[in-house]
Amino acid sequence: MNPRALFEEGLDVLAARDSDLASVIAAHGRPEFWSREPGFSALVLIILEQQVSLASAKAAFNRMVEDVGVPTPESFLRLDAETLRSMGFSRQKARYCRILAEEVSSGKLDLDAVGGMTDDAARSTLMQVTGIGRWTADIYLLCALSRPDVWPVGDLALVGAIQQVKGLDRRPSPVEFESLGEQWRPWRSVAAQILWHHYLGVRKLKVKR
Repeated sequence: MNPRALFEEGLDVLAARDSDLASVIAAHGRPEFWSREPGFSALVLIILEQQVSLASAKAAFNRMVEDVGVPTPESFLRLDAETLRSMGFSRQKARYCRILAEEVSSGKLDLDAVGGMTDDAARSTLMQVTGIGRWTADIYLLCALSRPDVWPVGDLALVGAIQQVKGLDRRPSPVEFESLGEQWRPWRSVAAQILWHHYLGVRKLKVKR
């Protein structure tokens, strides 16, 4: 089954299993299938997204694409610090992306091979690279590799959304958040996308008001 069809199946299963998630779909419609082409450029964008808004990360990425095209490890390594700063890269993120480019260019990190690994092996391999933590690895598995059962612990939007959707008195701790995700196995990636859909939908409603 292709990833999009698998995602649609997961939506139906979770809506039937969990009335709270079904309510999100009823209120905001079916979420989009989030998919990115796997590889170096996807990881660069995800690194840019660390601890900032998706819009600001995408703006920086788009400025780079406008200047040099979709980045490859080799083209990224030709960009100097001043150029990256003008594109919107912080010093730390420029360093992380440069390390990633060096790892991929040298063959030390084989992203094609990562795509064929189990979730745990792929996550572990990615996290050996400086600048790639659990969240970055999980978002790559979820969005670029279309793995159906990834639960991005530490995602603040998901933490807030699960509190609202499940009517919790407070935001769950990381341990509680991970435990809450267990109820949606083996479709945790799909549950995450429903919860992100709620988060974005609520924000749009607030802006309209």
